[in-house]
Amino acid sequence: MNNQDAVNTNRTIQITADGSHTIAVPDLNITYHSKYGAIQESRHVFIQTVFKYFLNLDKIETVHILEIGFGTGLSALLSLNEALQLQQKIYYETIEPFPITMDEVSVLNYVERISQNLHDEFLLMHSCAFNKDVIVNYSFSFKKINNELQNFQSTGKFHLIYFDAFDPNTQPELWTKAIFEKLHKLLYNNGMLVTYCSKSIVRKALLAAGFSVEKLKGPPHKREIIRAVKKD
Repeated sequence: MNNQDAVNTNRTIQITADGSHTIAVPDLNITYHSKYGAIQESRHVFIQTVFKYFLNLDKIETVHILEIGFGTGLSALLSLNEALQLQQKIYYETIEPFPITMDEVSVLNYVERISQNLHDEFLLMHSCAFNKDVIVNYSFSFKKINNELQNFQSTGKFHLIYFDAFDPNTQPELWTKAIFEKLHKLLYNNGMLVTYCSKSIVRKALLAAGFSVEKLKGPPHKREIIRAVKKD
């Protein structure tokens, strides 16, 4: 069985330390989120470290976000929740070659733990057609791409990239200089990429691709994460 087959067919729902769900792939010994807290991790890495940080630096009518790895939809849901609280418009584009099923979506407890009011929006993000622009609500426009990052093309540019691919041991082809050069071109100047992975090979690949790189404090039980900035 190859990695794609394992991700597509052998998944289980697990509870993490903060009470929120993640999905595990036992055959690959991976989980979609930290076992120490799925919501806690995603909020720290993506919302606190780049989304809110970026908004404190620059006021933009619509923040364009590209997510590498839609997965359970947790980071998209957290971003939507923040958009509503901050009255900030978001255009959110996400790549997912291994979509989870609606049966799996129905079990996830993110809405209950983030906002009960976002039940319909969460389901819509998972059930909507791929490769189509969707208005999730007045603050949040959404597009989901069923493709691998290596083949992804976009005519638009982004302010933020949430890089949430499986780790370098599982998907080494996504943590390369060539991939980060591709993402560098998709960012506006001063745009930011964030990832939970702070391995030296990742930092070196980002630097080689032209990013300014800084290590930051990670969520509980993870020492560091990386925020990379495009500086032309």
